[in-house]
Amino acid sequence: MNKYMLYLNAKRCIGCHGCEIHCKANKDLPVGPILCEISHEPLKSVKGVPKTEFLFRSCYHCEDPYCVPICPTGAMKKREDGIVYIKEDECIGCMACAGACPWNIPQINPATGKAVKCDYCMDRVDQGLRPACVTKCTTRALKFVNLQVI
Repeated sequence: MNKYMLYLNAKRCIGCHGCEIHCKANKDLPVGPILCEISHEPLKSVKGVPKTEFLFRSCYHCEDPYCVPICPTGAMKKREDGIVYIKEDECIGCMACAGACPWNIPQINPATGKAVKCDYCMDRVDQGLRPACVTKCTTRALKFVNLQVI
């Protein structure tokens, strides 16, 4: 069975936010909701040399997600391959999912008033493609990994 995850090689990331831009373009999202976040650690010193690293935060597609059972309409779903997603036509925008998520990952889409979150571009994954953020990462810092759970 397939089981997916996104992996960031922080040493390759330059913080260009290309992943965020292509995610929004693929999902036709307006400026506002952040499905993944690129931020950087504060400047630190490694052996006397100033250094910073970029961090990537996205949905963790939890093994036992808090967001799925709390959804009052059942719009939050988890597929057999582990992808946690929102069925938009069932979402009422109450954001119970965001309140239940320890990382506050689901966001409100201001254009629709409904919750949105990273779903690994499952429409692309179902076609054998990688998520938009991975295909457009200019430094190849993001990887989409199939863990092939046995």
